[in-house]
Amino acid sequence: MGGAAVLVLLALCGIGAAAVLIERTEQAAPDPSPGTTAPGAEPAGGDLDSRDTDRQPLTAKEVFPGKTLVVTAGEPAYEVLKTHSSGSCAVAATGELGDLLARLGCSQVVRATVRTADRRHLATVGLFNLPDRGTAQQVQGRIRELLDERQGRFRGMAAGDGTEAVSTAAARVGWQVRGHYVAYCLVVRADGEPLPTNDTTARDILYDMLELHLDQSVLQRRTTGGYAGQPTTREGADRHGGEDPPQD
Repeated sequence: MGGAAVLVLLALCGIGAAAVLIERTEQAAPDPSPGTTAPGAEPAGGDLDSRDTDRQPLTAKEVFPGKTLVVTAGEPAYEVLKTHSSGSCAVAATGELGDLLARLGCSQVVRATVRTADRRHLATVGLFNLPDRGTAQQVQGRIRELLDERQGRFRGMAAGDGTEAVSTAAARVGWQVRGHYVAYCLVVRADGEPLPTNDTTARDILYDMLELHLDQSVLQRRTTGGYAGQPTTREGADRHGGEDPPQD
């Protein structure tokens, strides 16, 4: 995993860095992602360091294969409320962050909004497809600065009635890099109330989405030509990541 260890959660999960933000931008209408494969097509195995060695574009079916998402065997499943794939990465990021992604050649973003089994938390989670590991790391290196200076944000994606908070409420955000992909996740309370600094559920969701699902499931299976969708286990996982207190 690329990324510097930051604050408390760095000792807990494989998240390169994390911050908290308020997102108030409306979700753009889904648009087709150019060059995507037919639904159900499996990626070829290979090196994730660049699109030259990992040529098959992501698909929503690959990253979020069903209406439920089990990331740990025996644990409650997340409900997948909406998926979205686009060739315009700016639909998932605002301001200078969106501009940076476009400038560095981001070719697609695949994301979903999910809800916890107890319906108390919502999250938007996804992958940005950059040309190579170097450009992905450039994006990673600027994210915290842009968020702290309010020059750009990740966009939460509303998914119908009762999910508006994911695009309006204060959110805890995490991101990390693997190969030429930047993974991100933002978590909110479904009722729109601010997340407490010590909200362990939000931390668990960040870990589940970034480390267990996107890294150990989706991208790891991509390296071996497999297909995402089977649960992994938390046992024996190496945890190191980061988290900041909320900001308005």
